[in-house]
Amino acid sequence: MNPLLKVENVSVRYGALEAVRSVSLSLAVGETLGLVGESGCGKSSLGRAILALEPVVAGRVGFNGVSVHTLKGAGLKQFRREAQMVFQDPFGSLNPRLSVGAAIEEVLFVHKLGGNRAGRRERAAALFEDVGLDPDWLSRYPHEFSGGQRQRIGIARALALEPKLLVADEPVSALDVSVQADIVQLLKKLQRERGLAYLFIGHDLAVVREMSDRIAVMFNGEIVETGTADQVCDDPQHDYTRKLLSAVPDIDTALA
Repeated sequence: MNPLLKVENVSVRYGALEAVRSVSLSLAVGETLGLVGESGCGKSSLGRAILALEPVVAGRVGFNGVSVHTLKGAGLKQFRREAQMVFQDPFGSLNPRLSVGAAIEEVLFVHKLGGNRAGRRERAAALFEDVGLDPDWLSRYPHEFSGGQRQRIGIARALALEPKLLVADEPVSALDVSVQADIVQLLKKLQRERGLAYLFIGHDLAVVREMSDRIAVMFNGEIVETGTADQVCDDPQHDYTRKLLSAVPDIDTALA
C-alpha cells in the first residue's frame, strides 16, 4: 500500500544555514512516526516543510501521491484541510481576542464547512466533547484555560477540518508531566477513532516512544537512525540515540 506521506531527500535552508539535509521518511495511514532530537536539530523545520509552511530547496514531499510544493489554489486549500498542525505553544497559537468557540468556527467558515452559524457552533461543541472539554466553555477566551486545556482546544481546532495527518510539533513539552500523559492518551484515543496519521515531533524519548509505532532520530539536520519504537529505544545503533536515551532515567515508567 502506498504511504500517505512520502518525504524524499528534502532539504530546507535559511540563508546560509541548511536546517534540514536530504531527509527521507514515510508515514502510513493511521501510523505514528516519532521524530526526535534536541532543539535546533531541524525537526520543526522539517515538520513545517511537510505542511508547505516552509519552502524546500531540494527533494519532494508527497501526500497521497501528489507533490505538496507544486500545489496552488484549490489544491493547496484541500491539502490544508487534510494535513494540520498541533503547535507546541497552545496559547500563542490562539487569538486572545477571539473566544475559543469563535476560533474553531472561523476555521470552519473559511473552509465552508458546518453549514450556517448554528451548524458551525454545533460542530464546535461536538469537537469540544471529543477532546474532553465542556461545550459550555465555548464562549470563554484562551486566558481562562489551563495549559493542558488550551492544548485540547488546539487539537479540537486541528480536527475541525477532519484531516488525515496531524503534525504535532512538541505538543506536550510545555505541559506538566501529569498533563503530558493525559494529552498523549487523548491523541492515541483520537487516532483510534479517526484513523489519523501522526508525525509526532519531540525531544523526550519517553514521550515519543509512548506515542510512536516507529521513530526517526534527527541530529544536525539529518536522520541518523530509524526503526520501530522498541528497536530504537531498546537497541540503539547510533551514539546520538544512546545519548538521548541516557537523558531518560526510566523510559518505561516516565509517563506512568
